[in-house]
Amino acid sequence: MPRLAGLDGAFLALESPTTHLHIMGAMVFDPAEVPGGIGFARIRSLVAERLPLVPPFRMRMVEVPFGLQHPTLVEDPGFDLDYHVRRASLPSPGGTAELTALVADLAARPLDRTRPLWEFHVVEGLEGGRFALVSKVHHAIVDGVSGAEVLAAFVDPTPDPTHRRPFAADAVARRPRRTGGPEPAPPDGGPWTPPGLPGDLERIRGSLGALPGQFDAAARTIVRTVQTARTLAARRRDLTGPLPPAPFQAPRTSINGAISAHRRVAFADLPLDGVRRVAAVFGGTANDVVLAVTSGALRVLFAGRAEAPDSSLVALVPVSVRTTEERGALGNRVSAMLVSLATGVDDPVARLGRIRQGTADAKEQCRSVGPDVYSAWADAAFPAVATRLARLVTNLRVFDHVAPLFNLVVSNVPGPDVPLFLAGARMTSLHPIGPILEGVGVNVTVFSYLDSVHVGVQACRDLVPDVDVLARAMEEALDELVAEADRRDRPVPWWHAELPA
Repeated sequence: MPRLAGLDGAFLALESPTTHLHIMGAMVFDPAEVPGGIGFARIRSLVAERLPLVPPFRMRMVEVPFGLQHPTLVEDPGFDLDYHVRRASLPSPGGTAELTALVADLAARPLDRTRPLWEFHVVEGLEGGRFALVSKVHHAIVDGVSGAEVLAAFVDPTPDPTHRRPFAADAVARRPRRTGGPEPAPPDGGPWTPPGLPGDLERIRGSLGALPGQFDAAARTIVRTVQTARTLAARRRDLTGPLPPAPFQAPRTSINGAISAHRRVAFADLPLDGVRRVAAVFGGTANDVVLAVTSGALRVLFAGRAEAPDSSLVALVPVSVRTTEERGALGNRVSAMLVSLATGVDDPVARLGRIRQGTADAKEQCRSVGPDVYSAWADAAFPAVATRLARLVTNLRVFDHVAPLFNLVVSNVPGPDVPLFLAGARMTSLHPIGPILEGVGVNVTVFSYLDSVHVGVQACRDLVPDVDVLARAMEEALDELVAEADRRDRPVPWWHAELPA
């Protein structure tokens, strides 16, 4: 039986009644060019046909007795496609407000751990004759990059789904990275006949046999962590500029505190040309611009609340450490860095410059830590301890009384620059929705597709009921930076040019 490893298992262990660690995507499709349109039955049939390309979608988690190890993956003998592929309809007029309300309601409901950890919701009734597919997949199965590759199993780069052209993300058919047993057999196109679930004795025997290796891994992880801490301390002493933020150095704000199980969701859309133009004129990466736009939007949000944080807000920025060889493998291959958003800087260009320098320093620090420290700790820790600690933090509402680890999560997932189709219908947008965490009431996730950067903002309903303000302010913050880039990059008229001496 393959066992969940590293961060994959940690995302299960750290869930609580208020922290739901699934990743979502709201994809909108236009079936105008499809003769006869597209009905729910056609989409369900396509999902059934492509399901063998994503083996974990037919596998459920089986808990290890006493929480000695992370759960194992087994093929679900009671798999029911109709449970996972569902139908919904929006009330009139079927606009963005109605869609985000539905997505927030779905985000507030945890996935059933007795079934494979995913759901697809086919949403009808969108204005203009469009429909949406809202995906909901547990973080234990995918990260942002592999989530985009899972999408590739069900969509096509051509309107004809019967003549699939291979493209990079088709590598999703490779097996997920797991430990502790043989990989699932590859799909062969024949009938699928899953075996029965393992018995308690078999699971206990397997977990006890792996305990010595787990203790050894924990010891090695402790030694490696001490060495890494010394390296970071030496590096921080050598830095002459501002130091990258450390955990618990973020200010306490109204968006940080004990979260509830209820959610709010908002969408924003940023022109990709605008993001690239700002990066070209002022320097930095597209991700730097996204962070600067988020920072500007947070300033608007806090100004509306008459709130002035004591210091700059700190964002946790996930970083993919997926190698070329791991491309197409499911599971989590991520590290993370803490970045100051320079929210105390008034000038948007100066703010971008501070963020650009901060991300460069944070990346160097992230490289010093190495790509596997977090996953090593997640693999060495006993899930029973992590789960009980997570629930204790929730029950005691710890983050109502202490500073947060960081203020929010900002994640950037690169998407395709070619149009995608579902059963012939063209995808017009994909807004990603990342999870919020205990003490951290906002997640901003962006996904680039064609000429747009689609932003999904998820927030705790109790902490950030005005999440729409944040989304709209992100669009305005980019407009402000683009206008400044145009002003500074405008050619000087010849009559203003200096005459030669």
